[in-house]
Amino acid sequence: MTASVPVEIDPDSGFCFGVTSAIQKAEAQLSCSAPLFCLGDIVHNSNEVERLRRAGLTTISHEQLAALTDATVLLRAHGEPPSTYATARRNNIRIIDATCPVVLRLQRSIHDTYRRPEAPQIVIYGKAGHAEVNGLVGQTEGNAIVIDDSTDLSLHIDPERPVALYSQTTMPLDGFNAVCRRLRTYHHHPESVECHDTICRQMANRAEALQRFAAAHHTILFVSGHKSSNGKVIYDKCRATNPRTYLIADHTEVLPQYISGATSIGICGATSTPRWLMDQVKDHCLRLLNQSPRP
Repeated sequence: MTASVPVEIDPDSGFCFGVTSAIQKAEAQLSCSAPLFCLGDIVHNSNEVERLRRAGLTTISHEQLAALTDATVLLRAHGEPPSTYATARRNNIRIIDATCPVVLRLQRSIHDTYRRPEAPQIVIYGKAGHAEVNGLVGQTEGNAIVIDDSTDLSLHIDPERPVALYSQTTMPLDGFNAVCRRLRTYHHHPESVECHDTICRQMANRAEALQRFAAAHHTILFVSGHKSSNGKVIYDKCRATNPRTYLIADHTEVLPQYISGATSIGICGATSTPRWLMDQVKDHCLRLLNQSPRP
């Protein structure tokens, strides 16, 4: 019999407000037994997407949206560009808008900046092609410049024109601050570089809290969908704090060697990770340790 090993789920891990709200809206609509489509995965977690698929939620692409008529479509928390709303109006599609309020405010800020009489170059610190970033770029009719930590600024930024820097809401705060410094160093008129910190504080604060959680345990199992941008950022921070941090999608990816010899196990996850998935991981760990799972 293996000696009892503490296995703890981080109480602050799991869905953020925006994802929770989107899933609640989807479940409310599905409870009416009405067909419901979602534009893109409702959350970057394949297990949760599959759960909702079984409940009746059909995920569609933008190409499929263009061919859809007289239907109900949920827009996920990531937000969408104006062109999506135009398609919906044209095709008589009812929209259930679950755009996160933080993302919605960011979209409006970028739109207002773009509409200034002498608009600056709008630069977005984020991952090109990410759903949220596509929605942000759409506020500028496709003219915003998307950069990351490794971007060669000389290929994208005019050092003579003013710049307004914004950030994808789930990017790391230290990365945003570093990009802001790089822009001001590169620009010929650094005082004309506006840096708007638009990172979600629930995300930023969670990363710091999870680093403390990772330091408090011998072994960390970080549960996240492989598509999750937020998950990758927070996992990297946890692993930097505790090298015995393992990224898993669900309990089937827990290898016995991950927890062999552990004196305590911490289970945590991204803002796209459902609590039920972390519960499954905990039960699996307890079985591997020959301890009783949750009742």
